[in-house]
Amino acid sequence: MTNRFLRPISRLFGKGAPIVPIVRLQGVIASDTRPGRLNIAGVAPLLKRAFAIKSAPAVAIVVNSPGGSPVQSRLIAKRIRDLATEHNKPVLVFVEDAAASGGYFIATAGDEIIADPSSIVGSVGVIMAGFGFVEAIAKLGVERRVHTAGRNKSTLDPFLPEKAEDVDRIKTLELDIHQVFIDWVKTRRAGKLKAPDDTLFTGEFWSGVRGLDLGLVDSIGDLHQVLRDRFGAEVILKLIEPKRGMFALPNLGFSLANDAAAALEDRAVWARVGL
Repeated sequence: MTNRFLRPISRLFGKGAPIVPIVRLQGVIASDTRPGRLNIAGVAPLLKRAFAIKSAPAVAIVVNSPGGSPVQSRLIAKRIRDLATEHNKPVLVFVEDAAASGGYFIATAGDEIIADPSSIVGSVGVIMAGFGFVEAIAKLGVERRVHTAGRNKSTLDPFLPEKAEDVDRIKTLELDIHQVFIDWVKTRRAGKLKAPDDTLFTGEFWSGVRGLDLGLVDSIGDLHQVLRDRFGAEVILKLIEPKRGMFALPNLGFSLANDAAAALEDRAVWARVGL
């Protein structure tokens, strides 16, 4: 009799209901700490807190990123796997707008990848981009003077003519990084990929629906519905957010120029996947 009356009260306070921690990874992946950036320094504390919830039946990670630094992508993905192994917890990754390039690298750290049907997934490739201003400075009558110790120190200087040997070195570097990406995806998606390498690893990206056909994701769905289906209607979704200092001061404007530059850079990266 007593238990019957206590049960609704327990539900009210979440007692007895499974708790699934959620870590949202959103933004361009880069080592710097400007707003909207993802890196291991910012993500590691959130992951540690999420996996530390002993009663959680799983950890949910929401990925919404067009990519960025291959190093930071690998570090974040590896930290997810290390913690999953240490705490013996399954990881469910949910793709929102995009898990492309480095974003997909991180997504494959999940034991399952669940994507929105209209999301963007894939883009398993490497890109390095820049500008050349040689003709522009010539028209302005500007002379570029460069003095180096080491004949390759001025590789891809935007104010000097592009050299074939520089391009060859960059291509070799890109191929090395690309192979690291390919090897990781093949390991994490072993037995699940449904297309040849020359389809999957060209840098192309697809919708979530097409990604399911290719074996890049495991199913189509959204976080709330999937977690309710898996763990019951009473499941508690606990968002793990960055801690803010009590006396943290707001941005007073002295970094507005840097923030604006970061926003433009981020916009360019998102534009590569049409978002």
